[in-house]
Parts: sequence; C-alpha cells; structure tokens
Amino acid sequence: MSIRIKMLLSFTGMLVISLMFILLTASLYTIAATGDLQSFRDIYKVHYQINPLTEQGEAIFQEMKFTAKSNPDELQDKVLLREFDMKLRAEKSGLYVRRENSPIFESRTFHQPGLGQALPAYDLNNNQIRSTFNIGERFYAYAKFDFQYSDGERGSIFVIRERSPFAELTRKLLPVMSLLLIGVLIIANLLLFRWITRSFIQPLHQLRSSAEQIKNGNLSFKLEPASNDEVGQLSEAFESMRNQLQRSNELRQQDEINRRELISNISHDLRTPITNIKGYIEGIRDGVANTPEKMDTYVNIIHSKAVSMDKLVDELFLYSKLDLNQEPFVFNPIDLVDFIEDSIEELRYDLEDKDVSLDWHNRTSGSVVSAVDLDKLQRTVVNIVENALKYMNDDDKRLRIILEADQEWNTMTFQDNGKGISKEDLPHIFERFYRAEQSRNSSTGGSGLGLAIAHQIVAGHGGLIWAESKLGEGTSIHIQLKRLIDERGEKP
Repeated sequence: MSIRIKMLLSFTGMLVISLMFILLTASLYTIAATGDLQSFRDIYKVHYQINPLTEQGEAIFQEMKFTAKSNPDELQDKVLLREFDMKLRAEKSGLYVRRENSPIFESRTFHQPGLGQALPAYDLNNNQIRSTFNIGERFYAYAKFDFQYSDGERGSIFVIRERSPFAELTRKLLPVMSLLLIGVLIIANLLLFRWITRSFIQPLHQLRSSAEQIKNGNLSFKLEPASNDEVGQLSEAFESMRNQLQRSNELRQQDEINRRELISNISHDLRTPITNIKGYIEGIRDGVANTPEKMDTYVNIIHSKAVSMDKLVDELFLYSKLDLNQEPFVFNPIDLVDFIEDSIEELRYDLEDKDVSLDWHNRTSGSVVSAVDLDKLQRTVVNIVENALKYMNDDDKRLRIILEADQEWNTMTFQDNGKGISKEDLPHIFERFYRAEQSRNSSTGGSGLGLAIAHQIVAGHGGLIWAESKLGEGTSIHIQLKRLIDERGEKP
C-alpha cells in the first residue's frame, strides 16, 4: 500500500470515526436523559416541560396570569386577548382561552382543528402549569393557568409555542457536541499518529540506524522491509546497497589476500633462481669450477636462471597491464589455419626435445579468419602449450591441436594426455592469482600466471576460453573467436 493511499485512508478514517463518535454521543445523551432508548422526542418533552416559553413569552404569560387572578372577566374581552396574541406572535407563540368546554379565543398561529381536544383538562389547583403535547407529528410546549370567572364557571389560558425539536436540541447540545467532537478528533489524531509513526517513522529510524552501522564499518546486519509501500521499497533499495557494499568489501578483502599470496608466490619464484645463481657464483668465486667444462656448466646454469627470472618478471608485468586495461590491442584479420601452422613450426623443436608427438587436425574448409592481435594470440598459445607440457608425465606424450568453425565462431582446441585437473581446481584455473598447489613443486615450476594471461588476452579479443579435464586422461583448452565476414557479407 502506497503512502498516498495510507494518507487518504487515514483522513477518511478520521472523518468516519468522528461522525460515529458524534452519533454515539447523541445516543448516550438520550439514554442519560430518558433512562432508556425511546425516541428522541422524549428528550424534547422533558426539556420543554420545564422551559416551554421564551423569556418574553414567559413575561406575557405572567401578565395574563395576574389578570386571571385579579380580574378574570377581562379575559373574555376579545380585543384584549387579540392584543396579547399579537405580542405572542412576535415570540412565535399563540394564545388559546377557553370557558368550560368552549373556546373564547384561539390564535390564528396554529391552524389546528383538534387543538382544543389535545389540551389537558381543568386543574384549578394548577399543580402542573407547564407541559407538552402532540398533534400528529407536530410538537407543542405550553404554559397554562386554570381559574374561575366571576360567575363561577371555569376558565383557562394557554400560551402555546410550536417547537422544532431537532433545532432546539442542536442549539442546546452544541457546546457539548463541540467538546465531544474536539475530544474525538484529538483521540483519532493520536491513533493516526501512532499508526503513521509505526508505518513511516520507525522504518526511517531503522534506515538511519542502518546508515550509522555502515558508517561505523558494520555490514553484517540485515534490514527487513516492514511493508510494500514507498518506505518499504526504500528499505529494499538500502538493503540491496548494503549487500553490494558487503560484497565489494569481501572482494576487496579477497583481493588483499590474493595480493599477498601473489607477492608470496612471486617472492618464492624469484628467491629460488636467485639462490641458485648466488650458489653457482660463490662456487666460481671459491674456485670450485676449476676446469673449463665446469665453468661452462656453471655459466650456463646462471644464464638459464636469469632467463627464468626475466620471463617471470615479464609475465607479471604483462598480466598487470592486461588487468588494468593498459595493454593496447592491435587487431588484424588473420587466417587461423596459417596462424596455427606457424605456431606449430615455432614449437616443433621444443616439443621434439621433450619427446611430445603433435597431431594437427584442420576440420574446416577454406580460410578461417578472425580479427586478432597476432603477438598476444601467439603468447596465449605458448602459455597453453607450456602449461600442458608441465603435466605430461607419461612415456607417450601427445598434444593435439584441432580447428573447427561454424557460422559465427572459430574454435581452437588444445588437447594433452597429461594427468588432468581435479574438479575442485578446474573452475579456478583461469582466475587471477590462482595457482594449484601441485604446481609449486620443482618439477613443474611456473608462476601460475600463464592461463590467467591467456584468459585476459582472449577476453580482450571478445572471445571465450574454457577447459575440460579428467584426472588421468588429460586436459582440453578451448579458445573461441568471432568469425569475420568479408566485404560481400559472406564468410571468407
């Protein structure tokens, strides 16, 4: 639910609750006044039995009452009665005077044919001089006085006022209703404030607390969104940011570990040839190489170790430039058939020296062209072949190179029959700084950067490189490059 809908519902709820409380208050007032749940008219009757007239109407009634006591026969003078009636009309009241069962005067204010029958009977003791009565749906309040004329006949004066019960009740109860409405609004707003606080303010406090934890370097907590509204979406975005920061921090820590491991590996690989060089130089200085043959041997070994050191430094420098995208690529269309045949020719002497038989399988027809940086692709092939030669320990050493092509890709495959790579190590052999433990022994050596460099170079070509291997059966390295289209839009 969105914040906009929540706000709309909150204000609508406040209005509905206020109206409900007003109706409830009116009902409670009815019960308090009447003692039961009868109609509202019972309230009006109780009120107007006590105060049936206005102040001015009450004064006119008292004047007529005094006349009835002092000189009752004057109340048979219709001129006088009309004067009193005119005064009462100004107060929205009317006059009714009777003598025994016959009316002497009836105000034109009422227009009620059954008015005389609705009036109470004579009560010369005047025990109840104020009350109410109904004629149909019309409600009246009155003040009356019963007296006797000089001839002994009974007479009555009625000052009657028709009342609007709802308007009068509203006027009387307005202060109470206003206070109740204010109370209801205060309570409703407090409840809405609590709801809004729980819906919005508390999640915002959680976000602030989470931001402070991140500021203090704590990324291990988890922020749970409390709702699906905008605040909840903000919490989800914040949690996503925290996850990204945590992953970045973990990667940074892993990079730091890898950096230290790289330094350790490079230090180890540099220390070994340096130690050998120092040993042979000390042997020469101490006169151990006392014959020309020994001297040549020592010098050749020193030269070999220096070449290894130079190669290691060159690989490290190249990998650093590739990793930082600082090594430029110069692409040219190259026929991969010619490229592989040239590479085989360059590797032939090294392969023959190590008794490795080479099989070359061209499974394509025609020219197979890709845009490549020739020097870097040659470096990739050399690294793959050298890596394969390190782990060939059988008497029958074989290396197979296969070239395949389809409509989109050219694929080179380098297969060896070495001891293979374990399933645990296979997914990581192209990762930066990764070096399987078995490559640390002196028989294989290596910097552990060869395949990482190959991966960076192939990625720079926009291609793919992956490996397949089984322990005891050998390893296959696949390089896939985009196939070029000639000027006519056809495959060359």
